[in-house]
Amino acid sequence: MTAPTTPILAAGCVLWRPSVSGHGIEIALVHRPKWDDWSHPKGKRKRGETAEACALREVLEETGRRCELGPRLPTVHYTVDGRPKEVAYWWARALDGGFVPTREIDALVWLPPSSAHHRLTQPRDRALLDTALSIPHS
Repeated sequence: MTAPTTPILAAGCVLWRPSVSGHGIEIALVHRPKWDDWSHPKGKRKRGETAEACALREVLEETGRRCELGPRLPTVHYTVDGRPKEVAYWWARALDGGFVPTREIDALVWLPPSSAHHRLTQPRDRALLDTALSIPHS
């Protein structure tokens, strides 16, 4: 059995795409019905999986989109049921694919950064978005 002090390792992305309007970018947010929250796509690492591979897999599973990892973002630390959790994040550009709702993720929205900031449930996710937005994107 794992000691309670062993952190849960996870990875994800602040996923973006060029705006459909042609002006600026849009940020992908996923809705998790279990928690009734809006967040960046992320999930737990599998045994032996690198953080990068986990981030790519989780984005694909939760959004239906492949993505290209960009700059590494700060690792986010918090506690879940008394156990520490560490989530490695990347700023990532969305590529091809399409969203299909699941029991875990029932909705995906693409929003301008200011709207995404307001929609995010957790302050830590808003801070992560602010950090990501300070990175030049092309």
